[in-house]
Amino acid sequence: MTLDDLNNLDLKTLADWPLPTKLAALGLLCVAIVAAGWWFDWRGGMETLDTAKQKETELRSVFTTKKNQAINLEAYKKQLADIEQAFGALLKQLPNKQEMDALITDVNQAGLGRGLQFDLFRPEAETVSEFYAETPINVKVTGGYHDIAAFVSDVSKLSRIVTLQNISLAPAKEGVLNMDAIVKTYRYLDDEEVIARKQQAKEQPK
Repeated sequence: MTLDDLNNLDLKTLADWPLPTKLAALGLLCVAIVAAGWWFDWRGGMETLDTAKQKETELRSVFTTKKNQAINLEAYKKQLADIEQAFGALLKQLPNKQEMDALITDVNQAGLGRGLQFDLFRPEAETVSEFYAETPINVKVTGGYHDIAAFVSDVSKLSRIVTLQNISLAPAKEGVLNMDAIVKTYRYLDDEEVIARKQQAKEQPK
């Protein structure tokens, strides 16, 4: 069939068209219907379908995560209990507010027990954190090397947590050293102090 034949076709005589022409025309009509359907309807549906598939993938991922969390819930609870127990054990190593004076005295006695001379023993203002407070003590002691080393060892063995920082040694005279250091002692905050800090944090402007 040539282009001239197509131009000469008349829809009014459709019934008289040759069979090959009818088949060709039917094929073109089907293609046109499919193309129109795709353009005006199916294309939007396909985009919606793609969006739905992407959402399904995201929901499956969330579901898998939640499922794993649910499966491991008992393990998480046990781990949390272990952490709380360990945290409680650490807190027990910290004195409360009433015990701080005794702890500071223990540090002082540890030095005197080793025959050291305290040239300076000055507690500074404490720094308060979320659950505990630390008090730095500036110390300067004079004594023999082995006595100072024994003092440091004694402090590290105290039942309460005490740390020595910024240690500086300098010779004073033959066989005698001066040691400057910051001794930090820690205490836990009682319930009232914790509540007060949380209330203070809420009242602070953001």
